[in-house]
Amino acid sequence: MVVTLLASPLAADPLPSWNAGETRSAIIAFVDAVTDPTSDDYVTPSDRIAVFDNDGTLWAEQPVYFQLYFALDQVKKMDASSLNSDALKAAAAGDIEALLATGKDGILEVLAVAHTGMSVADFKATVDEWLAEATHPTTGKPYTAMVYQPMLELLSYLRDEDFATYIVSGGGIDFIRVLSEDAYNIPVNQVIGSSLISEYVADGDSPALMKKPDLFFNDDKAGKPVAINHHIGKRPIFAGGNSDGDFQMLEWTTSGDGPAFGLYVHHTDAEREWAYDREGHIGVLNRGLEEGGNRGWYFADMAQDWAVIWPEE
Repeated sequence: MVVTLLASPLAADPLPSWNAGETRSAIIAFVDAVTDPTSDDYVTPSDRIAVFDNDGTLWAEQPVYFQLYFALDQVKKMDASSLNSDALKAAAAGDIEALLATGKDGILEVLAVAHTGMSVADFKATVDEWLAEATHPTTGKPYTAMVYQPMLELLSYLRDEDFATYIVSGGGIDFIRVLSEDAYNIPVNQVIGSSLISEYVADGDSPALMKKPDLFFNDDKAGKPVAINHHIGKRPIFAGGNSDGDFQMLEWTTSGDGPAFGLYVHHTDAEREWAYDREGHIGVLNRGLEEGGNRGWYFADMAQDWAVIWPEE
């Protein structure tokens, strides 16, 4: 499951996989300004907080979220007698279209079955095993090889400049924590995500945290600023996302009194990745496109701004 990060870029070229352009220049100018003690926009290292969505921002998300593929593979292992709903039957058959047709309730049922009834430790072990073996149905790549090289460089560049980098995702917090350190060099305590209720169960000498099917927190849209405040306690000065689910996170980040940077990853490259924005069931970007420019946010156009997409390139 491990993706080996490429060597940290040289200081003279902090973003080598980014083509020269407005967005790349703006990122570097912003970082220079907030790290220069003589600048009016200087920000002390303790306040250099950067937050990033995961699906569609740090790694791919098409044709469905990778965590849903994990859930499908777990349902396929269930006894046929336990498949007592259309959603579970569709998941066991690997029929994504039929599963999506069951709506939000059907998808949540599949996720609940695949993510609960076990300890947090057992769940993480299951995810780790799956990531080590599973491959994407379209590209044939391991899922952890479908991280974005330009974003890995951005994360590394920011950390080199004393930023703390956080993941703030609508995906499951326990799922992302399995891969965050190896894939992004982001420690588990800097991962924020959606979560189910966990219950502490003391059974003799082996207490455990058991995953329950009820939702504890949905870290999406307006929930993201709430979660940032709850987990970090500070307003970030850099935020990156790719969909309208990240709008409030970028809005919150860039509405403070000091310098701030909002970045959208715009999926425009149908040849090397996928091209999508305004329509679809994943990564829909409407409000961000309409309002982002007027708010001073920048867009990383995959087709134009990224020389490569994947680390192997």
